[in-house]
Amino acid sequence: MLSREDNERLVRVGPGTPMGALMRLFWTPFLLARDLVADGQPHRIRLLGEDLVAFRDTSGRAGLVDHACPHRGAPMVFARNEHDGLRCMYHGWKFGVDGACQDTPAEPASSPLCRNVRIKSYPVRERNGVLWAYLGPDAEPPPLPEFEWNMVPEANVALSVRIQECNWLQALEGEIDSAHAAILHGRVDEQGTINQWRQAADLAPKFEVQAHDAGMQIASRRKVPGSDDGGVTAKEYIRVNQYLMPFYTLVPPQTQYPELSGHAWVPVDDDHTLCLMFTYTPAQPLYERTRQVFKSGGKGGRETGHPSDHSFEERPVTHPYPLYWSKYNRGNAYHFSYEMQVKQFNSGMPGLWIQDAACQSGVMPVYDRTKEHLGSTDLGIARTRRFLLDALRKLEADHQRPAPANAPSSFMWRAISITVDAGADWKQVGADFMRAKLGADFGYVP
Repeated sequence: MLSREDNERLVRVGPGTPMGALMRLFWTPFLLARDLVADGQPHRIRLLGEDLVAFRDTSGRAGLVDHACPHRGAPMVFARNEHDGLRCMYHGWKFGVDGACQDTPAEPASSPLCRNVRIKSYPVRERNGVLWAYLGPDAEPPPLPEFEWNMVPEANVALSVRIQECNWLQALEGEIDSAHAAILHGRVDEQGTINQWRQAADLAPKFEVQAHDAGMQIASRRKVPGSDDGGVTAKEYIRVNQYLMPFYTLVPPQTQYPELSGHAWVPVDDDHTLCLMFTYTPAQPLYERTRQVFKSGGKGGRETGHPSDHSFEERPVTHPYPLYWSKYNRGNAYHFSYEMQVKQFNSGMPGLWIQDAACQSGVMPVYDRTKEHLGSTDLGIARTRRFLLDALRKLEADHQRPAPANAPSSFMWRAISITVDAGADWKQVGADFMRAKLGADFGYVP
């Protein structure tokens, strides 16, 4: 359980907040590169509580600027994207991706306005299908972070984005919580017993947590049934999730689903999160069949970890991320079916990410953590919160920045699943497997 004060410090991300200041020290992924077309329609963006517009100019450069024209506040989402600049439809003022004013056609030729006025803009970089923005205080941004999922060839990775109607921390904590998977995502038999997932063999895992140079490792240790019979050495199944600063998670693979995956839980504002999901293979192209299942859904149209192409309801262009609002939401109970819950799936909901979203955002956008009653399986969540609060205190008290903000290679981690002898040290056994190496295959022992 957190105090109300600590909860507020963790969840509020707007300008002037402690967590907002910490997050602005990092590059932020904010859009898929394919969504911006040269001289195409600008996109409304909101990041860390700031309203912005993204566009790609004639030369192919991506820009991220204020959503309001600095002349008299006209909406830049209606601006015309032309000749390497964004021209406001109100009086024709035009701005480049760097924020510099290029033209003020309604002003006299002698006017100094064009030389002196700028629109707020942020640096943007593009790598392997993802657009990144730096909203921080430094005139010279740090290098882009080296996440394996954004460094492998584009053919190796599937990317998707969606908006979730809750605070970023609620979404992130759902993914570092390994205890829920077999229950929330499990099937039920005629007696209502959960009978799916290897984790279901032991629904009360023991959790162990270890901090590292970029975040936290959260391990769940489960007994392997039958492994201590007939003189066979007892075995344990261990899944190690990764939390990476400031808002990334990596999920352990499974034998039947060996691809690596995870999320960036990017704060749109206090009440909404941009969920960027990545699934990738380190050393070979991702199977086309897998990519198609993500896009069209699984058996019976059920949602996978990625939102399918038919899971969205488009919003007007004045909404942030108008293409990525889910048709499964709090307002329609996430398409919950009690009959499905009783007879087929424990959640009663049509797919993995919907089940997670319902639990993370179904009560309220920002949950009051003073009402929680944490158990032993919440160790990773509790320690991650303390890790973040400690980072905030160091930044505020001593101006000490988190080390990974300026250490791009510190993000090269993998989540793993391993089977070990009972009592074995997973940190030692899994050390080589957890360190990502570009071009190296999985290497873990399922």
